[in-house]
Amino acid sequence: MASSCRRPEHTAPPDVVSLTAFSRMIEIQTQMSERAVELLSLPEGQACFLLDVGCGSGLSGDYLTEEGHYWVGVDISTAMLDVALDREVEGDLLLGDMGQGMPFRPGTFDGCISISALQWLCNADKRLHSPPKRLYTFFSTLYSSLARGSRAVFQLYPENSEQLELITSQAMRAGFSGGMVVDYPNSSKAKKSEIFIHLHIDGLNTLICSSLSLRRCRFSNMKGKSAKKGRDWIMEKKERRRRQGKGVRPDTKYTGRQRRPHF
Repeated sequence: MASSCRRPEHTAPPDVVSLTAFSRMIEIQTQMSERAVELLSLPEGQACFLLDVGCGSGLSGDYLTEEGHYWVGVDISTAMLDVALDREVEGDLLLGDMGQGMPFRPGTFDGCISISALQWLCNADKRLHSPPKRLYTFFSTLYSSLARGSRAVFQLYPENSEQLELITSQAMRAGFSGGMVVDYPNSSKAKKSEIFIHLHIDGLNTLICSSLSLRRCRFSNMKGKSAKKGRDWIMEKKERRRRQGKGVRPDTKYTGRQRRPHF
């Protein structure tokens, strides 16, 4: 394959490659940022606090600002963050490796977007890097940092179906559910896809936008907080552990029942 057609993640680690060198990507990233925000299904007319993973030079953040949202951007490349600082973007910037997890408090963000970044976790740039472990670390910490009922939307270029399966399996193991949607399924040139997890993707270099939504139960009169140790809280936790493939005892009529006090 000619060098001009090589995928960026195969040329160098993410902290070295600068996607701004590909001018054609700038317009595409802006368009995908708009699509990602649309898929977040945020409340209309309400400013939200969003996380931009792999924010780079802040192109996606510019769109978030235009839409009236507040945001925090995370990127592993100091060079890209320097560009964002020079551009005087409105969001806060954080230097960090997404494969080492998101260092935020639980329930911090109303949503998350990521444009052309997630596929980098599928490569072992260092000897100690394990793509499955790094993906799970990222998804599990991201799951915690998102508020109940929020969504994370990832736009990525999967190299093949195995890579896509690796990403979705680790996301589901961390507790996420959701899928993908195909915007232009019949277009050979503009195949920008968002596909449900259970559907199959054919071919390489397909542009994919995956919406992984948090399906957490909404309880009445909770005001954003779970009733810890209550039956609903226990059932929710057991269901989440089942989705993660962990051993869970069967549900019975005694599940979550409060014991009588002992004197």
